[in-house]
Amino acid sequence: MKRKSIYALAISAMLLASCKEDFIERPSLSGTTTGNYYNNAEEVRAATSTLYSGLPWRNYESRAQDAIGDVMSGNMFTYTDVEYLNFTVSSASERIGAAWGAFYKIIGYSNVMIKTFEEKKAAGGGASYLDPAIAECHFIRGTLYFYIARTWGAAPIITDPGATALSGNFNIPRYLQKDVLRFALEELQLAEAGLPESDVPGRLTKYVAKGMMAKLYLYNKDYANAKAKAEEVINSGKYSLVSDYTGMFTKMSMNNNPEALFSIQHQLAQDPWGTGNIKNPDRGASALRTAEADAWEMYIPSLDLLKEYEFGDLRRKWSVMEHGWTNPNWKPQRVNAPKYNEFMAGGFKYDTIQPTADGGSLSPTRSNIVKYFAGPGKSFGGESVLGQNSGNNVVLLRYADILLIYAEATLAGAASTSDAKALQAVNAVRTRAGLSPRTSLTLDQILHERRVEFAFEGDYWYDIQRQGFAKAKAMIEKQNRGTVTGASYITTFTEDKMYLPIPAGEIVQDPELGKDPVPYYN
Repeated sequence: MKRKSIYALAISAMLLASCKEDFIERPSLSGTTTGNYYNNAEEVRAATSTLYSGLPWRNYESRAQDAIGDVMSGNMFTYTDVEYLNFTVSSASERIGAAWGAFYKIIGYSNVMIKTFEEKKAAGGGASYLDPAIAECHFIRGTLYFYIARTWGAAPIITDPGATALSGNFNIPRYLQKDVLRFALEELQLAEAGLPESDVPGRLTKYVAKGMMAKLYLYNKDYANAKAKAEEVINSGKYSLVSDYTGMFTKMSMNNNPEALFSIQHQLAQDPWGTGNIKNPDRGASALRTAEADAWEMYIPSLDLLKEYEFGDLRRKWSVMEHGWTNPNWKPQRVNAPKYNEFMAGGFKYDTIQPTADGGSLSPTRSNIVKYFAGPGKSFGGESVLGQNSGNNVVLLRYADILLIYAEATLAGAASTSDAKALQAVNAVRTRAGLSPRTSLTLDQILHERRVEFAFEGDYWYDIQRQGFAKAKAMIEKQNRGTVTGASYITTFTEDKMYLPIPAGEIVQDPELGKDPVPYYN
């Protein structure tokens, strides 16, 4: 996908401008002539490609995804986003505002594209290329409302920002979470109906929509539909687990691999900011900082997560750097650092005894994250890195998730299951990790599998949340959220912590957001 030119084309075509609310995006009311745009499949696909690109997703995937999905869930430790570590998040949190703004901005783009493509089709445009594009927009819109419903619970739903702007009524209410989830599901159903059976790697298909629907159904505890949709993806034969687990997150050559259903598409570039994947420095061990690659280890593995891995689980070394972890291909060197250079000359060694100035690593949990860290730079034996930027896609839905969704949906709230297909699904994931197969399954075993399989991918908080308050409280309060110098436990997890507060600035502009939610559907 030609994402640089694509983004420029789409923005110039849409002529988006901000409205009164940050979460409402609308086209210029002076009117855009669609006759000059979207006259063929290439132009239309160029426009919808922007919905996948890192640029609009940047403020979510850069730190907000980590803070919400992994720090809050107890998978990551940090000294930066402490409010997510100890559940004191306020409506003024930078990460909340960033995620909210990113989600509603992309929804705004989707809204404008849907309206524009429908108008183009009504004027005689080609349905053969406009209909799949409209379906792509429905998928993005549905996926984002799924994220919004899980993150904030009740939230506004915007589908026609132009009409809202013309009406002059910007008092948009919050709608009930169940209605936001229903809207998200209806969007994904439209996507499923309109997307093609197959496309080039990285583009959406109806099986991606089925996979996201399975995830939403599972969140709603609609086990029958979750199982059915997951099974459709499995039976399609279009996806498979890849052998290079680490490479899924660290190698550009593995972008859009056979395990990836839906990914944010990145390019190795510094400009515009967000074109590249900027998770690299926040996760990289400081011992791997070089002239090419930034690394300041803002987020590190939690002690509680490290305890979760079974003995022999290969995902531990595939996801985490600890004492003894090595990469002989990485040979970082620094100017005027003879001891460091000597220590690293034979290849990178993660060492918690060596002084940090000489190449040692002494993070508060004596560990660092492997996922999405591309290495010290091409000159030093790693992937190409430009400062904070790598070219790795950020994967939001992968085949391993479909397999575990299928197993949990088969369990369907029962105490245990020995269903052969459910076991086959879970054991495929475990076999790749070098673990022995299960002979029966419980919910806690599946949640364990999800935690270690998707660690640092921004998903575990939602796994905890969907258990309901009582179980979520029990899960959170047994976690050690401290460091090697002192344990720390949450003792006051309350029900109001299950969802994040709406950004304060949004409520100031739209006081309706501070009121009780109302129904969206009659």
